[in-house]
Amino acid sequence: MRAIHIQNPGKNSSLFIDEAPTPEPKANEILIKIEATALNRADLLQRTGNYPPPEGASEILGLEMAGVVEETGTKITKWETGDCVFGLLAGGGYAEYCTIHEDMAMGIPENLSFKEAAAIPETFLTAFQALDWLAELEEEETVLIHAAGSGVGTSAIQLAHYLYGAQIIATAGKQHKLDTAKELGADFAYNYKEQNYAQKIIGTTGPDSVDVVLDFIGRPYWHKNMEVLAIDGRVVYLSFLGGHKVEEISLVPILRKRLSIKGSTLRNRSQQYKIDLSKDFSSKTLSLFEGGQLKPVIDSVFDWEDAEQAHQRMKNNKNTGKIVLTGM
Repeated sequence: MRAIHIQNPGKNSSLFIDEAPTPEPKANEILIKIEATALNRADLLQRTGNYPPPEGASEILGLEMAGVVEETGTKITKWETGDCVFGLLAGGGYAEYCTIHEDMAMGIPENLSFKEAAAIPETFLTAFQALDWLAELEEEETVLIHAAGSGVGTSAIQLAHYLYGAQIIATAGKQHKLDTAKELGADFAYNYKEQNYAQKIIGTTGPDSVDVVLDFIGRPYWHKNMEVLAIDGRVVYLSFLGGHKVEEISLVPILRKRLSIKGSTLRNRSQQYKIDLSKDFSSKTLSLFEGGQLKPVIDSVFDWEDAEQAHQRMKNNKNTGKIVLTGM
């Protein structure tokens, strides 16, 4: 098969398409002819050498895919050749073929294209894990979602709205991202470059009013998050795009407000964890995708031969929602 490879991993890396061994499905795996995959910031980190794949995972970039079952392992009873599926990968999405455990694959709803299905797994499962499994968001609570224009951000807004009826506060640095957040269900949307979101939240929803914070930024937001969190509030960190060292940190709000602070990555979780997460996600959301309530937000679609341009768009933070690759 052909796949996208990394040349000179590091600061000056580049991408190129070349031959690679076609994976062979194990007894409980299916071989997929990939029709579309999508970008994640983990891909940018991996090509610089800062986010190696978990042990045993494919070295090829790509954490999600949508495609057609080409071959089934000897113990497969759930899927047949020709079935259209999508799912989360530990690596291997930037290629013509990949394998996936049968219980991690999900059937593509008939109303979704391969492009749309490929834009779901990594971001929606990450958002679902953060809101449901980690933060344990409850009905009608208030959630603050940073990086609201990102793939995970746009997914989290929709899940918080349709699964929990939450009051949603979103932050982003560009007006079109804030507009998208409002369209998806955010009740309030603030430009962190122009507004002190903590003051705005206190002025609109009151002091100590945020039950859950979903944060990808880290350092610049720590103190403001502490200001707005409610008693028994929860913070889930998924990245530290703004840095990880916080100056003059006070632990008092954690004790006074009984806060819970968690961090998580998804890629290096066990296969069983991902299987359980995929099953729970499917049971609670696939009907909403079928009904059109939930939908992946697609920023742009690139032919996989133009993957370098797609990476540059993400690196420059120009995308709202997912960047998809097709043409494998």
